[in-house]
Amino acid sequence: MNFLELAWNILPKLLEGTLVTIELTIIAITMGVLLGIPVALGRVYGNKPVYIICTFFVEIIRGTPLLTQLFILYFGLPSVGIMLSPFVAAMLGMGINSAAYQAEYFRGAIQSVKKEQLIAAYSLGMKQVQTIRHIVLPQMFRIVIPSWSNELIYLLKYSSMAYMIQAPEIMSQGRLIASRNFRTFEVFIVVALIYLILVLVISKILDLMEKKVHIPGL
Repeated sequence: MNFLELAWNILPKLLEGTLVTIELTIIAITMGVLLGIPVALGRVYGNKPVYIICTFFVEIIRGTPLLTQLFILYFGLPSVGIMLSPFVAAMLGMGINSAAYQAEYFRGAIQSVKKEQLIAAYSLGMKQVQTIRHIVLPQMFRIVIPSWSNELIYLLKYSSMAYMIQAPEIMSQGRLIASRNFRTFEVFIVVALIYLILVLVISKILDLMEKKVHIPGL
């Protein structure tokens, strides 16, 4: 069997893993956004206790490897009576990890909003919550896209670590196939090509998004 025949035969199984990879990435990036924004706001506008808690979260998560976090969730939590499926453990681990990094991206974007705009809002009688909602956050989402897009691509590729806790994503499927036909090199060439296609598609979509919401003059 030549390479093309092999690729065609194993493609359906790899595509099953690809769907799991995409699902993991979408869920994790969404979790990262939903958790990362409050953490970023807490670090910029929060009082001292809130700032300390948010900073502690960011430093702990960024200071430990994603693989370690996945092992804690999947292999460690059962010792205290919490059992998670491989998919759920991977989803939580990737989402929490992404939240810490996204919080820093969001914090940088928030701090790039000119202080004069905030002063003008306060002078018009707007409260801090209104200022954040109507002035800071809309600009933050547009400013953060370039750095945030890197996080999405990294997250897609880091999802390959989920095979270490037996999540049925593309790397797990590739490893399973290679263990059966012993054609490891060809199998993972196909896996790499699928990752490459996914990254190129996502990069193109993000480039179009960035151009569409670009702030003129910034």
